[in-house]
Amino acid sequence: MATKTPESDGSTRLAYILGVPLDDDVVRQWPQMGEVVRTRSLVAEVEGNFPELTLEVGRRHHLGDVVVVEWTGNYGDGRLYRNVTIGELRDGKAVRVTDYWGEPTQTPQWRAPLTARLDMPPDGIWKDAEHLRHH
Repeated sequence: MATKTPESDGSTRLAYILGVPLDDDVVRQWPQMGEVVRTRSLVAEVEGNFPELTLEVGRRHHLGDVVVVEWTGNYGDGRLYRNVTIGELRDGKAVRVTDYWGEPTQTPQWRAPLTARLDMPPDGIWKDAEHLRHH
């Protein structure tokens, strides 16, 4: 059984990220792990197992019946995951959602002279830990 808290009950987290309600039969895909979760109730149950997760949306891009969201999450260990979620909509509700996220890493030494640092102001598109909240 999922552990849920009032601050982060899992039932609205994905809807918060997308900015639209979930269809009852929503399908959520995680290609990096080869997993799929079917139905809004199972999405909520899975998400309810992460009560320490804080997150914040950077930008939402609405493209007809598709919404693309850039967001940051922290699972409670202080590491900031930079994520992209793509929601496919029907009648204003998400029917299919695909999440991509990146585990925090350091720039390899060999690449440092070839790149510049990405400016990430604390309250910008990619939020810092102080600007993440429970949803």
